[in-house]
Amino acid sequence: MKRVVITSAGVISPVGDSPEALGDALREGRCGLLPIELFRTGGSEDPLGGEVKSFDARKYLGPINLRPLNRTTQLAASAARTALDAGGWAAELRNDRDVGIVLGTMFGSLLTIAEFDRRALQAGVAYASPINFSNTVINAAAGQTAILHNLRGVNTTVCVGGASGLQAVAHATDLVRGGRSDALLAGGADELCFESFYAFRRAGLLCGDGGDFPFPFDARRNGAALGEGAAILMLEDEESARERGSRALAEVKGCGSAYDPSRGHDEEMSVASIARSMRQALGDARLAPSEIDCLSASANGSPSGDRREARAVAEVFGELARALPVTAIKSMLGESLGAAGATQAVAVLSSLRDGVLPGIRNLEEFEEEFPLASARASNQTINVTHVLINSIGHDGHCCSLVLAGTRPR
Repeated sequence: MKRVVITSAGVISPVGDSPEALGDALREGRCGLLPIELFRTGGSEDPLGGEVKSFDARKYLGPINLRPLNRTTQLAASAARTALDAGGWAAELRNDRDVGIVLGTMFGSLLTIAEFDRRALQAGVAYASPINFSNTVINAAAGQTAILHNLRGVNTTVCVGGASGLQAVAHATDLVRGGRSDALLAGGADELCFESFYAFRRAGLLCGDGGDFPFPFDARRNGAALGEGAAILMLEDEESARERGSRALAEVKGCGSAYDPSRGHDEEMSVASIARSMRQALGDARLAPSEIDCLSASANGSPSGDRREARAVAEVFGELARALPVTAIKSMLGESLGAAGATQAVAVLSSLRDGVLPGIRNLEEFEEEFPLASARASNQTINVTHVLINSIGHDGHCCSLVLAGTRPR
């Protein structure tokens, strides 16, 4: 099998639009959770969200007509552009080599779907927007991004709920390993809109409307804050990357995935599924738990979700779990759904390079006998070679990834 390396990355997040800006913001503990301005939330309070403020896709895509592109597509295409530019993939090179994209998303654009249906119901089917119709399909963002950037290789959309972004990276890794492609953009994107916010609030998954922050792993946690963004990694066959003079930022060592059929209703089944995902990733990487230097957790402040992840980590790592350095960047970015796991992967690149693991904002107190006692509110300076990343959806999907640094240990 071919070795798969990450040679560049692009990200659009509430705290920065480059991997460097994202890493700096997380190390500084800068929070991107602010009162939502994109839409009226319908409550008496001003709930917080991880909104990408003042986002203008023309900054990244140039003076193009943005009308056919919904917000999710604009986020994805912008992150893809920065990844291509950072990796030296000029238009001429993309004409000579087939580059593809594997994009994860939970909803595509729920706003576009809702607007199309609303217009059809209110004014009649004949008056529904044809432009909106073409963007209601789940693979619209991947297709539009490929058209904008002349990506003629594999074009795949992965939709497995909140784990979609990291699962897209895992799927792209398998394609490159197997020789199906030499270069693939892989990651995830999802937008923040009223429809998704309202659905999550009605389901009781969000922290309170009164300006509450999420508290991942904290005893006071009472739900997540919803966010948005896009994160794209350039995955390449190591040999091909070396031939074109590209420097590897990290290597994708192992991938794992599992599903909890109870969708969180059976805690033991859920814990077993998350543990199985991590064990698969470790087995694929041919690493023992003792060789993992830190964990980028999926925790977002969910009372039950965070507990299940912590229990699964303890099951896989045993006594090592109490000394395992842990970060949970959703404490600063919110739950960005299909973009979340890929954004974690981009953030991990900074930790692999600098040896600094961002702290978990708002973490002050643990539950009694909490298994991840080494999680900290402050940054941790550690010697990082192998990082385990978890992405876990509330609907039962689990994905885990092991990244290895390229700097000397």
